[in-house]
Amino acid sequence: MLGKRLITALWGIPLVIAAVWFSGPEYDFPGFTVLAAVAGVLGVLEFYRMVGIFRVLPLVITGVISTVFFIIYPHLSLDFDISLISLVLIVLVAFSLILMVFLPKRERPLRLWAWTLTGILYTGWLISYLVALRLEGGRNWVFLVLFATFGSDTAAYFIGKAIGRHKMAPSISPGKTWEGAAAGLLGAVIVGYLFTLSTPLQLPVNIAHAVILGIVISVFGQLGDLAESRLKRGAGVKDSGTLMPGHGGILDRLDSILFAGVAVYLYYSLAVV
Repeated sequence: MLGKRLITALWGIPLVIAAVWFSGPEYDFPGFTVLAAVAGVLGVLEFYRMVGIFRVLPLVITGVISTVFFIIYPHLSLDFDISLISLVLIVLVAFSLILMVFLPKRERPLRLWAWTLTGILYTGWLISYLVALRLEGGRNWVFLVLFATFGSDTAAYFIGKAIGRHKMAPSISPGKTWEGAAAGLLGAVIVGYLFTLSTPLQLPVNIAHAVILGIVISVFGQLGDLAESRLKRGAGVKDSGTLMPGHGGILDRLDSILFAGVAVYLYYSLAVV
């Protein structure tokens, strides 16, 4: 299993780094947005397969198109125009409800409608904040989210395996411990501190901001991981998919990053800019 994880990481990590680096307003090709859109489509399809609406083609198509729209939305309005977003959400809710009228009677429309919207918001809406962070803050803010999340996950995994004794949420994720969570918190803080040093990845923040950001990323990342684990438990599956050998599916890799990305974008907008 560890070998498969390493092989996947060898091609996955360079791909993500290149997409983040060679993207943004300073480049003609929005590489990160394209990668985010692909991940969003694959993620929402995994989500629909887990919750049992993958075979309802009209809803799946609606979900995929809406997911892509939300991910590219920051390119249309860098200030996240609330009025436009509200209009889009109104149209989305109304259109998906109208589709319920044309489904066979054997389908359970309320469940289908709820899961359709949830998949769009969980993937497209949350990923859009990472795209907005890349466009508004620059590449290093996205690298902070990715590297600090990775640092948190790695520290939590190895320390939890080594000395973890107190289960955090045994009914949801039996392997997670409070000792691992504390190590994850420390790991993310250390990575956050590294972004204050004089390197090509330096961010215009002081050590206090870096520490807070590390804590925010670790806490919200671990909550995102637990949330997806709860979803998989409810769906009766171990992994969201099999696309990434040793790691599971796209959502298994994005779960922490999605929550952490939103938290960092809000912190950047409210406390840094």
